[in-house]
Amino acid sequence: MIGFLIVLLGFLGWMGFNYWRLRRAATLVENAEFASMIRGGQVIDVREPAAFREKHILGARNIPANQIKDSLAALSKNKPILLYDNNRGPSVTNTIFYLRKQGYRNLYLLAGGLDSWNGKIKENSNS
Repeated sequence: MIGFLIVLLGFLGWMGFNYWRLRRAATLVENAEFASMIRGGQVIDVREPAAFREKHILGARNIPANQIKDSLAALSKNKPILLYDNNRGPSVTNTIFYLRKQGYRNLYLLAGGLDSWNGKIKENSNS
């Protein structure tokens, strides 16, 4: 029982630490603020291309998380970068940490990801 509690506390501590790191690396924004920033920012969907083609935020570009290293030239450090995935999973978190390490500072993360988005979307009618 004590071993389980130690593992549980360690896990919760690790999750708390990662949440704290994420909050320092990017600003978590809700739907309304994210929508108001779209016009002046770079909206990046880090999901895989098939998911992007099925449904994405109107005006977003698809740069899958595993291709972000090869796509830095497509991102301006002078404009806000608005990132999202389905539900704030590890792919977008790792992307934020990587971009931060590369000197990008204006990073914003959609709270709840696409799953919670209530703004304009582009949806494939063949789905």
